[in-house]
Amino acid sequence: MHRLKTIAVALVLVTAAAANAAPAKPDAPEKASDAGDRMICKRFTETGSLAKRYRTCKTKAEWERERDNLRTLTVSDSCRNRANGDGC
Repeated sequence: MHRLKTIAVALVLVTAAAANAAPAKPDAPEKASDAGDRMICKRFTETGSLAKRYRTCKTKAEWERERDNLRTLTVSDSCRNRANGDGC
C-alpha cells in the first residue's frame, strides 16, 4: 500500500512539473542566408487569354539567371541577321 502511494505521489509531481514547464517556442522561420535565396513570385497573363493568369515563384538568383539568358539570346539573334556582324 505504501508503495502505491509513493508511485501516485511521484506521478502527480511529474505531471505537475510538466504542466508548469515553459511551453516550447515555435520554430523561427528560416532566414535566407543569401539575398539570392529570397523567393519572389510574379503573376503572368496566359498567352491567348484575356483574363487567365498564373503565378510563378523562383528565387531572386533564378529570376536574374533567366533574365541574363534572355538578354544573351536577344543579342545573338540580332547579330545573326547582320551581314558583316558589325556591333556584335
